[in-house]
Amino acid sequence: MNGHAMNGNSHTFDVIIVGAGISGINAAYRVQDQLPGTCYALLEARDDLGGTWDLFKYPGIRSDSDLFTFGFAFNPWNRSNPIAEGSAIKSYVRETAEKFGIDRNIRFRHKLQSADWSSDENVWNLNVDADGTATTFKARFVIFGTGYYNYHNPLQANIPHIEDFQGKIVHPQFWPEDLDYTGKKIVIIGSGATAITLLPNLAEKAERVTMLQRSPTYILSLPNRSSSRWLAYLLPSSLYQKLQRFIWIYTSRIFFLFCQRFPGFARWILKLNVSRQLPSHVSHDPHFKPRYNPWDQRLCVCPDGDFFQSLRRGKADVRTDTIKTVTKRGITLNSGEELDADIIITATGLQLQIAGGSKLSVDGKKIEIGSKYLWNGVMLQDLPNASFVIGYTNASWTLGADATAQFITRLLKSMEERKLAAATPRMKEGEAESLEERPLLNLNSTYVTVASKHLPLAADKGPWQPRDHYMKDIKFAVNGDLETGMEYVRGDVHLRAKSD
Repeated sequence: MNGHAMNGNSHTFDVIIVGAGISGINAAYRVQDQLPGTCYALLEARDDLGGTWDLFKYPGIRSDSDLFTFGFAFNPWNRSNPIAEGSAIKSYVRETAEKFGIDRNIRFRHKLQSADWSSDENVWNLNVDADGTATTFKARFVIFGTGYYNYHNPLQANIPHIEDFQGKIVHPQFWPEDLDYTGKKIVIIGSGATAITLLPNLAEKAERVTMLQRSPTYILSLPNRSSSRWLAYLLPSSLYQKLQRFIWIYTSRIFFLFCQRFPGFARWILKLNVSRQLPSHVSHDPHFKPRYNPWDQRLCVCPDGDFFQSLRRGKADVRTDTIKTVTKRGITLNSGEELDADIIITATGLQLQIAGGSKLSVDGKKIEIGSKYLWNGVMLQDLPNASFVIGYTNASWTLGADATAQFITRLLKSMEERKLAAATPRMKEGEAESLEERPLLNLNSTYVTVASKHLPLAADKGPWQPRDHYMKDIKFAVNGDLETGMEYVRGDVHLRAKSD
């Protein structure tokens, strides 16, 4: 794998991968491993790799999926802790990129602004801000490994009169590196994974930390060590890592299906898990009794019960209420209670977007992503030679990313063998009228429902159905139907570039 551009042109490639986070690094490995000689590059808008794990800097930032499945299948996570802090994940991503030579193909400070497909040339023209210089890149195929949220703008929550607050207001997505919260009174607005991670970490130094939630979230405490680690003494390392990954994939899937099939029983189990960890002054209802069923929204994992340890130590608390107004020195709740605060943290969610916010077009005609269906969860209707890496909401993101990457390499191999220049998902005339829409992401969380109009569509039938689970999707990636709903254009295209 030489990684050089075609025909000596440093801006022309067989495949361009947008983003050098988990999705991009995974896709790069699959491309160079399964399509030897393919000329590819990763365009990364930031000045370092890691994506999410380079962006977020708030105290305690960690994965909310186990690293045995969130890690790369081709370079397994080899530590005993399934839940890891952000810095460890970023180091792991960097080590992986260096180990397989992927880092040599990353172009940092290269932000994709827009991309236009030329039907005459069967090529993508990408307008890129290359460290302040407008540059055009060309590619036969584009993989958008940009994740699904806006790196620059968080979800804006409507918090009455927050502009009146005279203390510090912080959003976790833009955590100030010099923020000193020692001895401060802190209110975290939110109840998701970010808030549940922040509370125990802030409570170590702060005078008081209160998590203010409009509605509770399901929390599951798990020991932060592998329950199968004793097998490491009996099995070769590579076999043990594969088995461990297999165990976590299947047990996570079984637990999700159990919650969906027996929501009442699942509620009882989760209540039992939480209730035995609560201090006497904190009640389960209403603070830990969600209005929805388990896994209707993402379940939060709490390693070693650190969230509940903070509650028991008395430096942290939970309030379930709504905000009447923000004052100069805190928050007035609709119950009449006043929460004093030096710092307010708005952990209110992410703003979702696809393709990193870049503008996409075909022959100069803009493509509205929110009006197009997603073909088998990987390619967009009417958009040639492009794929979007979208993982799972109820399992590790990387599982979905890898299923996508393995599909792409198989599609490119097939196109090369059949001398095909372009592949475009198409609907038959009148087909859309027979479809019933389904949510692309099967969560009813606020940040998902708010952004639904900007996300691709999914339906109840055929290749337009939303993704379901890894076992099904990896089967499709390796052996699935490449014809239904797909239009191909013949052409003399060599997807594998010759050495310069």
